[in-house]
Formats: sequence, structure tokens, C-alpha cells
Amino acid sequence: MAAKKHTGIDPEQRELIENAQRRIRQKKALMRHFVVFLAGAVLFIVLNVIFNIGEGIRFFNLDWYVWAILLWLFFLLIHFINVFIMNKFMGKAWEENQLEKLVAKQQKRINQLEKEVEKEIKSQQAITNDPEIAIEEKDKDISSENI
Repeated sequence: MAAKKHTGIDPEQRELIENAQRRIRQKKALMRHFVVFLAGAVLFIVLNVIFNIGEGIRFFNLDWYVWAILLWLFFLLIHFINVFIMNKFMGKAWEENQLEKLVAKQQKRINQLEKEVEKEIKSQQAITNDPEIAIEEKDKDISSENI
């Protein structure tokens, strides 16, 4: 079997590297989206103006390609906001904070359930350790043996 190679990167460094790689992929995808948007916008204009495709289609006194470009621009803007603005508010630190809150909430519930179980066990032990109940139990056992 092949032995595992030790990379020499501690877990914190690895996490920082993975986070940086994720951000690079996000920004790269946004740039790709922007380039495709520009090419698509030019294509829409060429299709309408030069090839007269959809020439008579107008909405609110604007040609169809203007609406298509505006709609696409809206989606590009949402993508931009997601990469550059929302990531600051809901980035890695936010995820870790939410994870800590959920773990703390679950631990609190577990502790509460453990206390309830302990209380139930103590009450059961108190009932079985009650001398009067123990005598009644013996009497039942003796009477059942006589039958």
C-alpha cells in the first residue's frame, strides 16, 4: 500500500486556501457571465438591427432586444450582488456563526432532555425505595406464591 504523504499544511491554512479558491471561482464565474452578457447583447442587437429578426415586436414602446438585454442585465446584477455584497454579510464567518448558534441550541436541548430523564429516574427510584410500596410488593409476591 502507498503511504499517505504529509503535505505540511495545517487545517487552518487549508481552510483559508479552500476559501480563497472558492472566492476565485465565484469571481471567475461572474467575469464569465459578464463576457457572455456582452456577447449576447451584441448578438441581440445584430439580430434585430441587421437581420430584422423580431423587428415588429415591441413592448412599452421599446424593441424586444432592449427588454432581453435589460432582463439579462438584471440577472447579472443579482450575480454581482451575490458575489461581492452578500458574501461579506453571509460569508464564511457568517456560516461559522450560524453553525455555532445551532450547535449551542441543540446542546441546550440535549441538556434539558438529560435533566428531564434524570428527574424521571430519581422519581422512579424514590417510588421503588418507598418502604410502604416495598412491603405491598412483598405481600403481592407472597400471595401469588400461595395460589
